[in-house]
Amino acid sequence: MIIHPTPVSPVGPAILFAGLGLFLLLLVFAGKREAGESGSRRSPRSIVGIVIQMLAFVAVGAGLIDMSLAPASRAAIEQVGVVVLLIAFTCGVFTASKRALGRNWSLVARTRSDHELVTWGPFAYVRHPIYSALFAWLLAMAMAFGHYRGLILGIPLYWIGTTLRILEEEKLLRAQFGPVYDAYAARVKRFIPGII
Repeated sequence: MIIHPTPVSPVGPAILFAGLGLFLLLLVFAGKREAGESGSRRSPRSIVGIVIQMLAFVAVGAGLIDMSLAPASRAAIEQVGVVVLLIAFTCGVFTASKRALGRNWSLVARTRSDHELVTWGPFAYVRHPIYSALFAWLLAMAMAFGHYRGLILGIPLYWIGTTLRILEEEKLLRAQFGPVYDAYAARVKRFIPGII
């Protein structure tokens, strides 16, 4: 948080924390993989990207929360509605992406000898849907906590960390799939369908 938080309803942070619990459950279940990943190639540099992304969430989430906004006020209801939509988007896109990735999913950038190039599900629309979803979570956190000014630092940190991660992921995918990946990258944008 930079300077003072904007007043929010107590409902927004409560929903954000409930959503965080749901997301962590999804992440735990996503992390369960079969043993015996022979021929796996990992990119330890993507860990640096993860750390920088986490700093973005700290920049937006840290600080006091002014919960003086009346829960029944129009501003509070709108705030809660947007937070719910952003959390639902994040969890929905993450779940659909994990389902499409199957055994290919990993927190740290990696490929295996039997890795498959996933171009269906959310990956038919954007190459990195999980990062788009996590950006929505960053916005939900700013709104729920009233830490909009934290986005001044949070957004650049998030995109630096994300850029580091995608460069590593794309390097591994190009090494594994060559022109097939290049053709996919030429027709599918990274984050927003048809735009970015």
